Amino acid sequence: MIEVGDLKKGMVIMVDGEPYRVVDVNKHHMAMGRGIIRTKLKSVKSGLVKDVNFSSGERVDEANLTFKEAQFLYSDGEHYHFMAMDDYEQYALTEEEIQDAKWYLIENLQVSIVFLEDKPIGIQLPNVVVLKIAETEPTFKGDTVSGGGKPAVLETGLRITVPFFVESGEMVKVDTRTGEYVERA
Repeated sequence: MIEVGDLKKGMVIMVDGEPYRVVDVNKHHMAMGRGIIRTKLKSVKSGLVKDVNFSSGERVDEANLTFKEAQFLYSDGEHYHFMAMDDYEQYALTEEEIQDAKWYLIENLQVSIVFLEDKPIGIQLPNVVVLKIAETEPTFKGDTVSGGGKPAVLETGLRITVPFFVESGEMVKVDTRTGEYVERA
């Protein structure tokens, strides 16, 4: 059992005996009462999305998930193909199952495939991935003092903000949980 206050985007929970992926979580606090946790849940089986409100302190069952280490092979436009590291079996997942993880996938990236009842339902990325900067604005002398950053597009199409001293073609580490620049690789 997990407390609803600890729910995070991407978790899979059981509601009314059905597995649901948490799409969005918002916490609202009342003046003299308990808080409300508003969630948007997507059914793993049917794909239907519904809004569910929980009272603060409620508990829900976490889905019984299993994980298998795999390597990303390629994307053919409709499916993302992975190969299990232990038995070399290949799995094809749709963009809907991958969700925002598609922005971090590069060939040969090691991930974990998430299974629910022996059916793949998604992937779990490493906390940090190394990606190449495809394009960013040139640096001007004196920009490094002001702090902040400049927009950059990575090789996967992801847009992030990087420090002024980072140039096109450099490799950078990106946090897959927040989508933010960590450091140069």
